[in-house]
Amino acid sequence: MPRTKALQSRPNGIGTRRETSLHKALKTRYTGKGGKTEVVHQGFVCDGIDASGTIIEVQTANFAAIYQKAERLSRKEKLVIVYPVIKTCLIEVYDTEEKLLRQRKSPKKGSAWDIFNELIYAPLLPSLSNLSIELALVDAVEHRIQDGKGSWRRKGVSIADRKLLEFHETINLEGIASYTRFIPAELEADFTVKDLAQTANINETTARKAAYVLTRLKLVERTGKKGRAWLYKRRNPKKRRPR
Repeated sequence: MPRTKALQSRPNGIGTRRETSLHKALKTRYTGKGGKTEVVHQGFVCDGIDASGTIIEVQTANFAAIYQKAERLSRKEKLVIVYPVIKTCLIEVYDTEEKLLRQRKSPKKGSAWDIFNELIYAPLLPSLSNLSIELALVDAVEHRIQDGKGSWRRKGVSIADRKLLEFHETINLEGIASYTRFIPAELEADFTVKDLAQTANINETTARKAAYVLTRLKLVERTGKKGRAWLYKRRNPKKRRPR
């Protein structure tokens, strides 16, 4: 059986069948010279292990699905979860013969706050020992095919691939205290989700997710209500793992 198919059949590995070019590029970048990709380690298929022995996992979504794997891997070894944040995305639509039909820039612009779209489903992930999350801020191109098989929202156009266009920077989040960067210094007194959204220049949905995660990490706490809105205040992170 070919190696790629063997990886696909393992329940604890992502395999490579649906791996995007973006995922592959980041996996190679973070594994680096002297490292290895698609490594079977502790019963899991890991995206890579770099030359220093750090385990690399590129996770584009679904942090809940990786939590148990991350908890096991990080017990004794350093684990870096790479989360790509697409700052700008160029969408290219092709026909089934690979002829370019049209292209446009997506109106969506990613930021570091996007991490809360995933942490909302695994809020205690940052509390795992030996684990860090690296936000890779990139530009990408999304390759679509007008084949009639895609989502009705895209009028049948399928997403075939995402490719790395430009790598901008990395934001390292290691340890609970590193998430205090998401509590604006201006919010010293009690604040609401709306206050957080306005101060951080994000939408209220993202601010609500951030407030929930920051509360679970014990970086902020609820102090009461102002009308129908919860009030929060900053608190010092505890050393023990939050429950």
